[in-house]
Amino acid sequence: MHDIRTIRENPAQFDAALARRGLAPLSSEILSLDEARRAAIHAAETAQADQNAASKQVGAAKARGDEAEFERLRALVAEKKAEVGAMQAEAARLDTELRDKLLWVPNSPLDDVPDGADEAENVEIHRWGTPRALNFKPLEHYQLPAVQGGMDFATAAKLSGSRFVVLKGGVARIHRALAQFMLDLHVTDHGLTEAITPVLVLPEAMFGTGQLPKFAEDSYATTNGWWMIPTAEVTLTNFVAGEVWDESALPARLTAHTNCFRSEAGSAGKDTAGMLRQHQFEKVEMVTICRPEDAIAEHDRMVKCAEDVLEKLGLPYRRIVLCTGDMGFGAQKTYDLEVWLPGQDTFREISSVSTCGQFQARRMNGRYKPAAGGKPEFVATLNGSGLAVGRCLIAVLENGQEADGSVTLPEALHPYLGGKTRLVDGALV
Repeated sequence: MHDIRTIRENPAQFDAALARRGLAPLSSEILSLDEARRAAIHAAETAQADQNAASKQVGAAKARGDEAEFERLRALVAEKKAEVGAMQAEAARLDTELRDKLLWVPNSPLDDVPDGADEAENVEIHRWGTPRALNFKPLEHYQLPAVQGGMDFATAAKLSGSRFVVLKGGVARIHRALAQFMLDLHVTDHGLTEAITPVLVLPEAMFGTGQLPKFAEDSYATTNGWWMIPTAEVTLTNFVAGEVWDESALPARLTAHTNCFRSEAGSAGKDTAGMLRQHQFEKVEMVTICRPEDAIAEHDRMVKCAEDVLEKLGLPYRRIVLCTGDMGFGAQKTYDLEVWLPGQDTFREISSVSTCGQFQARRMNGRYKPAAGGKPEFVATLNGSGLAVGRCLIAVLENGQEADGSVTLPEALHPYLGGKTRLVDGALV
């Protein structure tokens, strides 16, 4: 959420940031509402002061025995009390209206984010690895002979409908191994703290990270008011919600492996084949909570953590910086990592790493106490995939496919697979 004081001080800059996202100016509307809110608060405070003064005079009139003045003042106090209540209610209404308005406004992009309307204007800035030269026509993951029987869409459809999959046998074990490998790498090599968090959260947690209210249709809610997380960004970031941490606790670098749930609203007919786009999937998430001045360095660090997973698995990828028109609601800047999928003959997103500045912290009131003293300040928050497990499984299968229909598995996974090195007809050998 935006700081209303910043909008007051530089409305032109606020509108310019919205324009970079393709949105109309909002500063005039927001500041008009803010002015009315502040006027209502001032009026309520003035009326409260008048009520307090009259209340003191009531006792004095009673002590003097001036019954007429006593009754007049008592009536005045009652009148002021009703007036104060009405004014306070109006101030609270305007305060809620202003907050609701700000909750729908996206974060401002950093200056170095490229301008653009959509994903076609994202900018590639780095590549790693060279795709294998194959002397046969590569298949997509769900077409591979080695995968047949281990990736069961028919049973999943019977159980849950479309965009679900049942993994079995060797394919299921590779999926599990990938998640374990990612967690071990992040904890042991990258210094992240592992957490196991709920996948059902209260609405306040979804508001804090920006999924609500704007993107309610993208997530699932239960009948008793819980929401199913679209990513562990929601739970991990909300660790600081409503709290004031000591500066010594920062940066907090966290990771969690969870099931994730997304309705995929608006993606009808897109990526329907295979398991690229699912309603339920698993992800190893990374979250950093830090001082605002450390956020850029932490952003670079998190990207390197995600890239390290791909490099150790030997998966060619590219890094792109998202343009203003393709960037997420809460992000100031986002790097996407796209892995090479030979079956599709293209790169596909496998990780998105964003810095959000203090945007989420203001929504959830997450602050820290500077070691040097002074008032608590809002923290900065960052989040990123490290990685999407299902998409990593797809990449491992497609990049390791052989002409005979088997799959050669990355060396980094061998210890997690009991020394097995290949997938043949759904079994590890």
